Amino acid sequence: MRLSRLTVAVAVVLAMGALGIWYTQRPQTVTVVMPKRGSVAEVVYANGVVEPRTWAKVTALVRERIVEQCDCEGKPVEQGAVLARLDTSEAQAALVELEARLRLARDDHQRLSVLVERNATSQQSVDRASSEVAQLEALVAGQKAKLESYALRAPATGTVLRHDGEVGEIAEPGTILFWVGQPSPLIVVADVNEEDIPRVKVGQRALLRSDAFPNQNLEATVDSITPKGDPVTKTYRVRFKLPDDTPLMIGMSTDVNIVIRVAENALTVPSLALRGNAIFTVEDGRASRHEIVTGIRGTKDVEVQSGLAADARIISPYPEDVAEGARVTFAKE
Repeated sequence: MRLSRLTVAVAVVLAMGALGIWYTQRPQTVTVVMPKRGSVAEVVYANGVVEPRTWAKVTALVRERIVEQCDCEGKPVEQGAVLARLDTSEAQAALVELEARLRLARDDHQRLSVLVERNATSQQSVDRASSEVAQLEALVAGQKAKLESYALRAPATGTVLRHDGEVGEIAEPGTILFWVGQPSPLIVVADVNEEDIPRVKVGQRALLRSDAFPNQNLEATVDSITPKGDPVTKTYRVRFKLPDDTPLMIGMSTDVNIVIRVAENALTVPSLALRGNAIFTVEDGRASRHEIVTGIRGTKDVEVQSGLAADARIISPYPEDVAEGARVTFAKE
């Protein structure tokens, strides 16, 4: 009875061992693709915003209430046209006070000038009165100039592209109330990372994508690159010229892909099939790892310059859990 039980136990262990060997030798299922021929482009990516080539922003210089505003959004205006007026009551009262003080100072200066001729006062008193007149004249001139800033005027001839704020609201200094410019031509302004900017040149083609026009092919051309970058964001501002018939509108955001280089009729593989320059192929039912020489790396495909046959069967995506020489089988479609 004991021998029989021992025999059964040994048989179970052997069976389990055989089953484990069978599991370890079972081929792993992978998905394979073939290399393909086509065009692949090296691109630099950036986010951009559509702007007019020529425009200006109108802001308030003082904190005051809006008392008048033109109904001119979308309409042409001439340079110097009044777009809005701010409440001048306090500033005007301050000017009246300064002018009254100036009149008194002038009268005092004139009186002292007569007295000094009669030797009834000192020249020093006259000089002090003259200095006070000059100071008040400067204050009056400054207050009048300040009052001019209470009228917000068009900085150039163009169209009022947009206005913010309403009559009765408080205009804060630096807050943009009007955008005035030419509706066309339009450009896209984008910030490009400093590590990419050496590859960007004036005249290069750019492909745009906008959520407003998802099914349209939009293009632009690199127009200019700012000579000085931003050391904080580590970016350079790049402007792209849009064609006259572009459907894009001022203020729209776009994804910008600057085409640096294009390889035609290139042998390509999916970027998902690569880890660095390593790739797995299937040869005689087993996984084989290769190091290839790559060229342009696009968003979806990578150019293969050498190290891969055109009829190779490539495991894609890259198999993280498949070892060199492991048995593999193809996944059913």
